[in-house]
Amino acid sequence: MSSPRYTRAQALPTILQQRIAILDGAMGTMIQRFKLGEAQYRGEGYNGADAAGARFKDFARDVKGNNELLSLTRPDVISSIHEGYLAAGADLIETNTFGATTVAQEDYGMAELAREMNLRSAQLARAACDKFSTPDKPRFVAGALGPTPKTASISPDVNDPGARNVDFETLRQAYLEQTLDLIAGGADVILVETIFDTLNAKAALFAVEEAFEQTGERLPIIISGTVTDASGRILSGQTVTAFWHSVRHVKPLAVGLNCALGAALMRPYIQELSNVAKDTFISCYPNAGLPNPMSDTGFDETPEVTSRLVHEFAAEGLVNIVGGCCGTTPDHIGAISRAVAGEQRRSVSPAGAAGVWQGYQA
Repeated sequence: MSSPRYTRAQALPTILQQRIAILDGAMGTMIQRFKLGEAQYRGEGYNGADAAGARFKDFARDVKGNNELLSLTRPDVISSIHEGYLAAGADLIETNTFGATTVAQEDYGMAELAREMNLRSAQLARAACDKFSTPDKPRFVAGALGPTPKTASISPDVNDPGARNVDFETLRQAYLEQTLDLIAGGADVILVETIFDTLNAKAALFAVEEAFEQTGERLPIIISGTVTDASGRILSGQTVTAFWHSVRHVKPLAVGLNCALGAALMRPYIQELSNVAKDTFISCYPNAGLPNPMSDTGFDETPEVTSRLVHEFAAEGLVNIVGGCCGTTPDHIGAISRAVAGEQRRSVSPAGAAGVWQGYQA
């Protein structure tokens, strides 16, 4: 499957041909470690040149938990998290934009701030990557598009199967605004992640292509679905194989799975995806096991456990990009980086490799 010519991150496909690349870990897990209160989410404790000051001091709703707002109010926190992951060896870091759509920000009454959140978040990640990049190890900003808290395929009302709380057009417009500002802020890659509803993902991918047309830019796309349980399906009902065939038309740089399951439970689904998506690189960033409120990170696995499990994926030749999702920290990412360092990257099929390689030339 041939791929488009990229205007950014032209070196990334070459890196994936040579070795396993490292994605960062959980943003939310690291934010929780700062134990920020309502006042800190509004900007207290930061007096830099880009401080929010009293901008959100009297905002009518509670904002604690709105992690995307921290890019505006506590950029010091977000930058320190990015730099922690880069220091641990991450090749790619995700922008703090998982919930930075108008759809998601409606929950906080901050929909009108979504575009500013995306622009600033991308700028913060860009600055961190530029700080750590070297000729031998360039770093890349992955502009993160989360699934939103709404689903276009599933009814929110058990008594009305036809009911929906969001439609395709609303999602498309929200994702278009998000993507345009991530590009403007300096993103190298677009990451459509934690996909539990393929229709939501299709709206995002449609919007991403629209943004490329409007800007003239063409960034690599990584698509990451979420298998929600042992059924091997995403929440809207598709198997991993069906999911791949639903999104492969956008010719992503990589497709993979993240969240929901730890590496041990995710393994058969990564094996399935690696088998069917032969002409595309494979990504995998699992949770640190299962939730455990008694642990420091809120999840079971230590860096040693998670890295050992991810190493098994690499040793089996299943992956090209690995990282961590919920419960993972820079310690997890550092351990994963060391664990896979000596392993060969997954090979793309001969026909696919030829088309992929030709498409990646700048």
